[in-house]
Amino acid sequence: MDPEVRKRTLRLITYGLYVLTAADGEEIAAGTINWLSQASFQPPLVMVGIKKDSHLHALIERTGKFAVNILGAGQKEIASAFFRPTQVAEGKLNGYPFEWGPRTGAPLLVDLPAWFEAQVTDAVRRGDHTVFVAEVIEAGLRDPEARPLVMWDTGWFYGG
Repeated sequence: MDPEVRKRTLRLITYGLYVLTAADGEEIAAGTINWLSQASFQPPLVMVGIKKDSHLHALIERTGKFAVNILGAGQKEIASAFFRPTQVAEGKLNGYPFEWGPRTGAPLLVDLPAWFEAQVTDAVRRGDHTVFVAEVIEAGLRDPEARPLVMWDTGWFYGG
């Protein structure tokens, strides 16, 4: 297989962008992710790929819970703020206001159009990412007219 063809082909898979958060007491991790998909209607399941050497991975492994904050089109700046280490100061997460998730305690970014919380049910530990399968246990919609931010529109690539 030609590695360049493989990379370019895999980069044609469509991805949304999300800020995934997790918390264990006062310890918080957050990061922009794109490997996420719904996996079942009943029960409502999602699957997410998280890099094994990340702080997010460690907290999800420890707590079995996380929240997904869905970025809206035009929120590329917010997405880029979560490429750097997590910082909490003055009620803000990497400079953006948040509230605590009602079911997981994970941060929910109040400027984003939607969010959901999830409880891990299964994990596949292969390669450099773990795929966590999780049941959606709570959800919120702040802007029902919002369009999601998608990787293709940013000029960024994480895949291949």
